[in-house]
Order: sequence, then C-alpha cells, then structure tokens
Amino acid sequence: MFAGLNRNLGKNVSLDIEKNKVTAIIGPSGCGKSTLIRSINRMNDIILGIKVKGAIILDGENVCGEEIDVVDVRRRIGMVFQKSNPFPKSIFENVAYGLKVNGFTNRKEEVVQRVEQSLKGAALWNEVKDRLNDSALDLSGGQQQRLCIARALAVEPEVVLFDEPCSALDPTATAKIEELIQELKKKYTIAIVTHNMQQAARISDFCAFLMLGELIEFDKTDKMFTAPSKKVTEDYITGRFG
Repeated sequence: MFAGLNRNLGKNVSLDIEKNKVTAIIGPSGCGKSTLIRSINRMNDIILGIKVKGAIILDGENVCGEEIDVVDVRRRIGMVFQKSNPFPKSIFENVAYGLKVNGFTNRKEEVVQRVEQSLKGAALWNEVKDRLNDSALDLSGGQQQRLCIARALAVEPEVVLFDEPCSALDPTATAKIEELIQELKKKYTIAIVTHNMQQAARISDFCAFLMLGELIEFDKTDKMFTAPSKKVTEDYITGRFG
C-alpha cells in the first residue's frame, strides 16, 4: 500500500508526502524546489553529471535503485510543468500519447474511454468534447495546462507532481487549476512547487519550506502559516525576504 514518499536528498532533506493530500514545497528562487520535485520521478536523470544520494520510497521500493524501470517510475509518478507543453497534435492525440507509448496501440476502444475519462478528470471534457480533433495549440493557456494534466492522468499514476503550474496563468485560470487540484487529491497523492504563499495556504494540507538546498521546516500548512517553528520560516512567509 502506498504510504507516501520518503526522501533523503541534497542536504538532509527528509519528509513524507501523505497519500491523498496536497504537499506544497515553498522557498526562495534557487533553493532547490524544482530539483527536489524532479528527483521524485527521476527527471533529473537527464541532466549530465547529476548525482543523487539517498532514497525515494514508493510502495516500499526505492525508485532511485539501478534496477528500477525509469519509464515505469514516470508512469506511476506523473508531472505537470511550469509552462504548459502540449504536443503539436490534436487534443485527442495529446491525451492518448502516453497510452500509446505504454502499449495501448491495439486497444482503441479503451484508449477512447481513457481519453474521455482523463479529460473529465482534468475538468476539460465539456469544453473540448466537440473539438477533439482540433489542434491542442488552439486552446487557451489555462486549457492547455489542464490538457497537460489530463495527459498525465491518462496513464493512471499514483502521484502527480506540479512544478509551479499556475505561474504563467491569469487569476481565472489559476482558480480553475487550484479547484482541480483539490478534486484530484481524492484519487491521487499530490506535491506542488509554488512561489505563491497564498496559493500554498489555500490548497495544501502540508508544507515544506526549503532554503539553500536544506529543508528548514515541514508541517501541516495551517500550523506553518499561523505558528511556524522557526523565525526564518515566519520571515519568508510574511514577505520579509524572498
């Protein structure tokens, strides 16, 4: 049974990401937030010279192990990036892409069902159901980001990582993504990197504060935002620096 992710990465970073909860990772620019979250599904592996020490435990196994299938790790741990990155294909083909890569090429009926289910899960189905063959690049910025979420959901991950998913969106599109994340946590375990303190306070159950590659504080979000244990955490949350 999935009981969360435990990580010992960088400078003594160790915490649990709880099942069916939202964990926000906050901290000033350059503190290691994106590096940490990309370590979880081994996206950092593509960086030349990267070294990882410690363990990331999912379902009782270390996903950093040499014997682990990295493709399978990235299926089980989906990721949504800061900038929406739809492929120059149709809306349908964007969502179906991961399924076909994972061997669903001869299961057309199941692909169609999964695409619809994923678009509904990303709260996008009603907006695009009559234009599935249109280019994904014709969608608005907020719709493109939800399409990328649908693409991640199509392969049925256990965990979904968000790396500043709203930084390029307007307030209306941001609100839709935040509402969606709250709905998604009923089924998925979620970690989100954000620079927006109000967003972290609104949508997360737990919060991790990083600075200079170190985990300064980790606690329930309401506790951290009302009575942080460390002065430096309070200073950052209240905008005295960062």
